[in-house]
Order: sequence, then structure tokens, then C-alpha cells
Amino acid sequence: MIDPALLRTEPERLIRSLRRRGLEIDITPIIELEEAARKTRQRAEEIRAAQKEAGREIARLQGSEKEAAIARVSALADEFKALESEAEKLAGQFDDVWATIPNLVDDRAADGRTDADNVEVRRVGKQTEFDFDPVDFATLGTRLDLIDMDRGAKVSGSRFGYLKGQAVLLEFGLVRFVFDRLVAKGHVPMVPPVLVREDALYGTGFFPGDREQVYSVSDDDLYLVGTSEVSLAAYHGDEIFNADELPKRYAGFSTCFRREAGTYGKDTQGLFRVHQFDKVEMFVFCRPEDSPAEHERLLAVEEEIVQALELPYRVVNVAAGDLGSSAAKKYDIEAWFPSQKTYREITSCSNTTDYQARRLKVRMRTESGNRILHTLNGTAVAIGRVILAILENHQQADGSVRMPKALIPCLGFDHLGP
Repeated sequence: MIDPALLRTEPERLIRSLRRRGLEIDITPIIELEEAARKTRQRAEEIRAAQKEAGREIARLQGSEKEAAIARVSALADEFKALESEAEKLAGQFDDVWATIPNLVDDRAADGRTDADNVEVRRVGKQTEFDFDPVDFATLGTRLDLIDMDRGAKVSGSRFGYLKGQAVLLEFGLVRFVFDRLVAKGHVPMVPPVLVREDALYGTGFFPGDREQVYSVSDDDLYLVGTSEVSLAAYHGDEIFNADELPKRYAGFSTCFRREAGTYGKDTQGLFRVHQFDKVEMFVFCRPEDSPAEHERLLAVEEEIVQALELPYRVVNVAAGDLGSSAAKKYDIEAWFPSQKTYREITSCSNTTDYQARRLKVRMRTESGNRILHTLNGTAVAIGRVILAILENHQQADGSVRMPKALIPCLGFDHLGP
């Protein structure tokens, strides 16, 4: 969450950020609630101090003076309990409201309200052209017996599928290919839990706002993650680092689960947006002053991977109104899909500044006291989407799909199909 001190020091900055996201929120009641909670807490502390001082005086008194002093201490104790209870109530009300306020938008994030307002940063690679009639990824997946959505729907419902045969080997080849690169760049490989407690989702900013996107296991008070970002961020919850331990860079492989509520119109084929998918996610804890450069570094790593997979793509600076609640700035990489004659997102990377770390209480020791860290996340490979992009861009006239040269050593074959 944002530092509450902002309400006292820079309320106009918060208002500007909310408006850039397309949110018109009257923050006056929030300011008043924060002030009431803070002042009630201060008054409780003052009464507590007076109570302790009066208690020390009792030992020096005798007779009626002592009895009167004891009565005053008792009255102060009752007043302290009432003020403390009121302060906790007000603080809880404030926290509930403040938790819904999204992160401050970076000044360098693109303006606009929807993905149509994303600003293209650059294009890399020539849009794929063919000297034969190409087909789309759904046709290729079925024809080469790589994907079975029909039986997936029979077993689990819509937007579930089976990955089969060479496609499975391709998945794990991609995982090894990506991990080899990330380990060389200082990321510690992880296989984190996919079931987490509510605190982890609250800490990363997915709760309370995105609760409808998350699958729950109600009998155990656990939730299925939509990204390993959640598990990786919570890994160091309530911990304090020394400055020389930073940055901490991780790369987590996990299966991810999302309801994808309200997104069906964007993917009529049901392959691009599915309820279950695998992904390798990068996650970083760093000093606040280093996060802008770390954001650019994560983007460069993602671009290096996409280039090695020989996919034409573009980078976009995501519009403020299309940012998730925790992100201050976000880049998407969109691969070219020839059948749709458009670019579609296959990776993203976000600087969440201190928003998640403040909720998770991840800090760094300094000479002047503990500081809240910054966190960043980036998709190294969203496996399903990358496989679809490979199918479309590398299909051959004979119906096969060639494999990118850099990937072949991790696969043991150079093409899919005949």
C-alpha cells in the first residue's frame, strides 16, 4: 500500500495519480479518518504516560491522598482502554479503505484509460510473412495433435485443455532454456507453493480488488495463485535485509490459476486465455533508488528471451488506467500473431515500488532506521502463449513447425510434426 503520510504531505499527488487511472475518489473522508485514528492513538499514549506517572507518585503518598491518587490512576486506566479501543477501531476502518487505493502511477507511465492507449516503445523483428497459406495456432495445435481443448472441456470445463506429445517436451525445453539464462543473470530458481494464505494475496495487492479472479479452497482457507509473483513476494515477508544482501533476484516456475472473469470476449478461441497455465516469473527485491534501473533490466532480459525464440514483437508502455493496482509502471511485450495480423501480449514486467513491500513488511537496515524496499516482477516465459506464438510464426509449408535454433539443444528435436 501507499505510505499514509502522503495524505498529510502530498494529497494532490495522490489525487493526480488516481485521476490518471481513471478514478475519481474523494479523499477528504480518508484524510479525516486517518487523522482521527492518529490523534486518538496519540491521546491514548498521552493518557498511558499520565497513568504511569501517577502510578509512580502513589508510593510517595499516604492516607487520603494515596486513595485519591489510586482513584485517579484507575480512572486514567479506564480512559486509556476506551481510547485504545477507539483507536484500533478507527485504524481498522482506515486500513480497510486504504487497502483499496492503488499504487502511485509513475510519471513515465503512459497516459490513458485502456490498453488501446498503450504507447509503443519499439518494434523488433519483421512481421512474419509466408509464401503459402498459413493457419492459426488453434488449427496447428489440433492438426499436430499438440493441444486438446475438447477433452479438456469434457474433464474440467471451458478454458481447460491438454498439452500433448511434443508440445509437452517443448514446454519443459522452454523452462530449461529460460532457467539457464536466468541463473546466469543471478536469479535463484524456485518452485514455490501454488496454494497460499490470504495474507500473501493481500500483501501483493491482489486482494481485496481482484478477489473474483482467484480460485479458493475454502475448507483450508487457501487460494490458488494466478502467478508465482505472490509466493515469491511473500517469501521474505516481515524480514529485514542488510544493504549488501540486495538485490535479491528469483525466478519461480509454477502452474497458475485464474478465473479470467470478464475477459472472454477478448479470446473467442479459448486458447490464449485459459484458467490453468504454466509460467516462469522473475521477482526482485531491491533498494528503492535502484528500482527504475532494475525495471529496465527485467525488460531487457525478457526481450533477450523473445529474440532468441525468433519472434517478432513490440514493447508497449502500459497506460495508467490499464495498470494493476500494485504497479506504478508496466511494460508489455506483444508477439506478432500472423493469423490475427496483430500483436498480443506474451510477457509483462512491473515496478510495484514500495506498494507490496509495505504490506508485506519487507525492509532494509540503514543508519537512519529501517526502510521499505521496492519489488518488481516480470514474466520470463508464459509457456502456453509462447508455444502459440512459436506455432504461428515458425510454421512451414509442409505442415511442420520449426524450432528456434537457440532452443534446439534443450529439446533434442528441431521441429514439431512430420
